[in-house]
Amino acid sequence: ETIKALAAVLEKKQKEFQNVIYLISDEPYRELAYDGAKVPWLTKYYKNTVVGYSYSKSLSLPGERIGYLVIPDEAADSENLISAVNVATRILGFVNAPTLQQKVVKACLNEKTDISFYDRNRETLYNGLRELGFECIKPEGAFYLFVKSPVEDEKAFCTAAKKYNILLVPGSSFGCPGYVRIAYCVAYETIVNSLPKFAELAAEYR
Repeated sequence: ETIKALAAVLEKKQKEFQNVIYLISDEPYRELAYDGAKVPWLTKYYKNTVVGYSYSKSLSLPGERIGYLVIPDEAADSENLISAVNVATRILGFVNAPTLQQKVVKACLNEKTDISFYDRNRETLYNGLRELGFECIKPEGAFYLFVKSPVEDEKAFCTAAKKYNILLVPGSSFGCPGYVRIAYCVAYETIVNSLPKFAELAAEYR
């Protein structure tokens, strides 16, 4: 329903401004969805959608810049848009994927992402933090958990966490002020071993 509403707004504004509005959908976490959640293709709801995808997340290749863009034929001026992207790729040479990585991805195209490792970490971290009194948003995808800061200044909370060797990122960097972000794409043992330190951090704010 949210996507349909967004598409309706964009269609309305295109007519109002008499100009094409492209929707860019950044989808590196497409396969990393939990609890049976399905990620819809936005191109089915809004034709002027450009989808960006990266294999760095689905194949657990952190730092590797290899993926693709989807530019639908039905998108406005699609041929010129494709040409512009091709030129940009040639100009920005650092975004060209190495031949070796292209061969690796080709060999892995039909592989399924096993999210059970991430899901185990997600459940353990979420439940553990909740038991310690933290207010958390349970993620439906990707591998980041947002926790509400116990103080108004989440940056101060991030600084306090460093005393316990916990690295948090201010949520304001991601449009979520008042929250902090935790990545759980680590070994399960790291999640388990972190909880006593989170307990010490929680005690500081009681």
